[in-house]
Amino acid sequence: MRHVDTPGAAVVTGASRGLGAVIARRLAADGHSVAVVYRSGAEAARAVVKEIRAAGGAAREFAADVTDETAVTGLVADVTARLGPVATLVVNATGPQPTQDPAAVTWQDHLAQLAFFVKSPTLLMQAVLPSMRERGGGRIVQIGSDVTERVLPEMSAYTAAKAAQHSLTECWARALGPEGITVNTVAPGWIPVERHAGAAPEALAAYAAEVPLRRTGDPDDVAAAVAYLVSPEAAFVTGERVRVNGGHTLG
Repeated sequence: MRHVDTPGAAVVTGASRGLGAVIARRLAADGHSVAVVYRSGAEAARAVVKEIRAAGGAAREFAADVTDETAVTGLVADVTARLGPVATLVVNATGPQPTQDPAAVTWQDHLAQLAFFVKSPTLLMQAVLPSMRERGGGRIVQIGSDVTERVLPEMSAYTAAKAAQHSLTECWARALGPEGITVNTVAPGWIPVERHAGAAPEALAAYAAEVPLRRTGDPDDVAAAVAYLVSPEAAFVTGERVRVNGGHTLG
């Protein structure tokens, strides 16, 4: 088994906007060749790639439904052909997050969340594993959420799926550690991005008032945590859940 210290190719899902776009830009700035993966919003994905290249980084956009097995296999093959073997995987893609009375939640509602936070991560991990094994190691970071600690009844399906996602992180960390592959979760609090453009100022202020650091998070806060976990400095960190929420869920 050989070990390669160069950053290599990094796959970031859901990277055409929001946290994914910021993470992609940060990893590119750190020397990774970044696959900006998107399901919709080709123009936005191309804009992210253009920004990265303008700053001297390397990136390409890739369209794929990361909940589909065939699409994921094709995605990783395409990334490998164009950017090289995958060394880093950031599982960030998400779908709608509706609020629902638990009494009205259906099994299909649960499946919709599990598709993004259990099925998709599993497909992606399995697809990049051969590249990481060939390199003698790799980094997998899942973008979770602190919602698992906030006990929000109207987010029960989302919360259950996010809890399952972190359980995958722990299981994979134990299974893949002997091969030099680390697996961690970054769990943000409320980090306002494009999808929260309609949030009322008073709601943001009320949330910030509950946070010990007295502010909402910034996407760069999350990107910095991801950048650390995929760096050589975090080579001995695995199976962890790093909360990036200003201490909001402290006991």
